Amino acid sequence: MPAHRRANMDIMHQIAASPLFQGLSRGHYEELAMIMLEQLFRRGQIIFSEGDDADGFYLVLSGRVKVFKLSAEGKEQILHILGPGEPLGEVAVFAGKCFPAHAEAMEESRLAFFPRDSFVDLIARNPSLAMNMLAVLSQRLRKFTALVEDLSLKEVPGRLAAYLLYLSERQGESTELLLDISKGQLASLLGTIPETLSRILARMSKRGLIQGEGTRRIRILDRQGLDELASGTVRLS
Repeated sequence: MPAHRRANMDIMHQIAASPLFQGLSRGHYEELAMIMLEQLFRRGQIIFSEGDDADGFYLVLSGRVKVFKLSAEGKEQILHILGPGEPLGEVAVFAGKCFPAHAEAMEESRLAFFPRDSFVDLIARNPSLAMNMLAVLSQRLRKFTALVEDLSLKEVPGRLAAYLLYLSERQGESTELLLDISKGQLASLLGTIPETLSRILARMSKRGLIQGEGTRRIRILDRQGLDELASGTVRLS
């Protein structure tokens, strides 16, 4: 099989693996592959900035992307960290508005870019695409609502406990957790600063809830205790 043919098949498989496009026909995947543009971003490169025209949306093929807001003082608040198969910037595109946040590659990342006009035309001809997108966008909205609730109602220890439980669930209910972002990025995601995060991790360890194993590994020792902390039933003394 020619190299370009293999590359095209690989792109189609990656598109098909995304929840955004699951369950479509082969013809749909071929049409999607025809309108998309593959783009490569180096680590730290801005994909789009808040206020840029939303002339299309992206699908992460490889690597990781952070979506964040900046305060007037320049403080960063991470909203999402997205990996392979996850869409990026899709809400603004269909609202016909500007991107509401910044997006930056956290490592070298390959993204598929879908121009707005071409994709809207494709949806008009294939309504099943819109149904998939509604399901994914609803899930994204639930996650964002939970983030707002955590940041506004929970104290930082509760936010951290909730994140560790989420990470455990994502890693197959494992008690041996591998942080896939730096502690500085985790602090930003939780709406705090690295120094505060380090103090809370130390207090959790002293309380017997977790055990730190290096810079990126954490072992859960007391899942029920984390549940109680995340729900606000108890406080971290």
